[in-house]
Amino acid sequence: MYEKAKEEILAQKPKMAICYDFDKTLSPDDMQSFTLIPSLGMSKEEFWPESNKLAKENLMDNNLAWMYQLIVKSKACRKSISRDYFKQIGQDVPLYKGVDTWFDRVNRYGEQKGVEVQHYIISSGLKEIIEGSSIAKHFKRIYASSYLYSADGVVEWPAQAVNYTNKTQFIFRIAKGKFEEYDESVNNSMPEDSLYIPYENIVYIGDSATDIPCMRLVKSKGGYSIGVFDPEKNQRQKVYQLFNDGRINFYAPADYSRNATLFKYIKSVIDNISTNERIKTEQKILRLPAETYKMYTSMQSLIDIAPQNLSKKERQKLEQGMEEIKVMIEGNVD
Repeated sequence: MYEKAKEEILAQKPKMAICYDFDKTLSPDDMQSFTLIPSLGMSKEEFWPESNKLAKENLMDNNLAWMYQLIVKSKACRKSISRDYFKQIGQDVPLYKGVDTWFDRVNRYGEQKGVEVQHYIISSGLKEIIEGSSIAKHFKRIYASSYLYSADGVVEWPAQAVNYTNKTQFIFRIAKGKFEEYDESVNNSMPEDSLYIPYENIVYIGDSATDIPCMRLVKSKGGYSIGVFDPEKNQRQKVYQLFNDGRINFYAPADYSRNATLFKYIKSVIDNISTNERIKTEQKILRLPAETYKMYTSMQSLIDIAPQNLSKKERQKLEQGMEEIKVMIEGNVD
């Protein structure tokens, strides 16, 4: 009688999520620095200190400060910035070695191991620039800062500012399958076996202190956090500190090519998730007759404590129900 239930269990393909920061994780610098800031007649060395000063003097969130600063500077230059412009410059954002082929390679390896791999961006950068990049098509969702636009597609006001603390909400959204930013049901409790993606099947890849809350959250819930650093600069202080503080499981150069250390680590993680999911699948199958036995013993206890004034017919009905359940149990349980 368990065959259909077994088939349904075996047909459920396990899922995992790899979540990425973008700036200095997939790309070697802040995405605004390549084209956007220079187009406003400033260098990044001028723009960021000015933006940070604005935030400090007005007790602003740093992300809201740079988003506001872009609007002010564009108006001063009499240069409107639009959604289409952001997507256009997104095409020019450079990526680390191997990023362009990384996603297909990881997906194929996951497929070989029976795991569906999904990719997500969780970034403080600009969503519209990421959407214009060559790799945007690989992400199930892109969570990043974004603007409110006029009917003509011109920037009017910040709509979403993603900072290092509120990044963590997106880990919960991914785990629970509550993907829309406005969906407050993400705060509702959800049983582990009802999660869209189990926390232990989530990987977070980031480069700096702004990623710490996500790294810590994912690692604390049994998932995997990986710190990356620029292969050319080879500055490792951050990843050494993150590793010593127990924030990350691995660290590696931000080299996403086939023979690089990072791909080796991801394959090991997929191997581990694949093994754990096979174990969980076997446990689900074993639970079928075990739960039936539990039902049988519970009914037996009910009969034992049933009031003596039960009619003979009522008692027979209970005993008959118990025997019907007993027949469904595999093996001898007497």
